[in-house]
Amino acid sequence: LQTLRKNPDKTEKLLVDLEGGIKGTLADIRELVYGLRPPLLDQLGLMGAITNFVQQNESGVVIHVQMPPHLPLLNAAIEVAVYRIVQTSVDNVIKHAQAQNCQVRLTVAENMLCVEITDDGIGISPDFRAGVGLTSMRERTEELGGTFAIADIKLSGTRLTASIPFLSASDSVESSNS
Repeated sequence: LQTLRKNPDKTEKLLVDLEGGIKGTLADIRELVYGLRPPLLDQLGLMGAITNFVQQNESGVVIHVQMPPHLPLLNAAIEVAVYRIVQTSVDNVIKHAQAQNCQVRLTVAENMLCVEITDDGIGISPDFRAGVGLTSMRERTEELGGTFAIADIKLSGTRLTASIPFLSASDSVESSNS
């Protein structure tokens, strides 16, 4: 209060700095929350969030999305993992694959959700080493009891698959009644 009366210029600078700090903290909190569960998953569902992401990131690579008309009820961890796998994989195709086309495909069979991303790019080099993105996709898949693979396609390109088990709605009802 004394600084305000004696030195209004210094007070104004302190308030501007404080306001900047608060805005920065809020941005950090938003980023942290987004990292935990992207709001698009709640707003649009998994299929809508994937479609939205692809539409926002189609630049130089044509991205085709193929999904079933309906997905089973999935828990939040699976939704986040699948969304992040698609997001990271498509980012990798755009940045590294030198591809013209990318196919994102989700299929459901026997309580497994399979995510397959293929591209027609340069494939995997012989001295390839997994980076943070591939490692995190593998870890997300395996933490949920799934399997993860990435391989060259014979003629050209790369295929990434992540298969994640889920409980069907009837299985989760039965297990909660036990």
